[in-house]
Amino acid sequence: MKILYLNGPNLNLLGQREPKVYGRATLGDIETKVRERAAVIGIEIEFRQTNLEGELVSWIQQARGVFEVIVLNAAAYTHTSVALRDAISAVAIPTIEIHLSNVHAREEFRHKSLIAPVCCGQIAGFGPNSYILALEAAVNINATSQSPQ
Repeated sequence: MKILYLNGPNLNLLGQREPKVYGRATLGDIETKVRERAAVIGIEIEFRQTNLEGELVSWIQQARGVFEVIVLNAAAYTHTSVALRDAISAVAIPTIEIHLSNVHAREEFRHKSLIAPVCCGQIAGFGPNSYILALEAAVNINATSQSPQ
């Protein structure tokens, strides 16, 4: 099984940016933890980060036939990007929306996710563990989709 982790704008600044909200772990630290857990359960993962909305859209489109699940921390694009929503819907790859912080306990504009309706689910508020929880959810989604009905 292959899982694609996509990370949006400003996540390259984790560890420096608003540590009271996002913590001190860097994206590299998080990736290391996810890779360690993925190795234990025999899952192949790929991590990518960009500040560019169009690049995220392209990566989602290119994932078809290559990855079984996408884990997406779209960051600010979660609340603004119809393009990401349309790409997720178009490729029909199970996608899990994740956030480090609890977006529902923050500013009002963060409460609305444009991508949530086309995602399998949302994991938010568990800091770096949101990424590990998404790995576990991805394994379960994949197992369920491959089980005889």
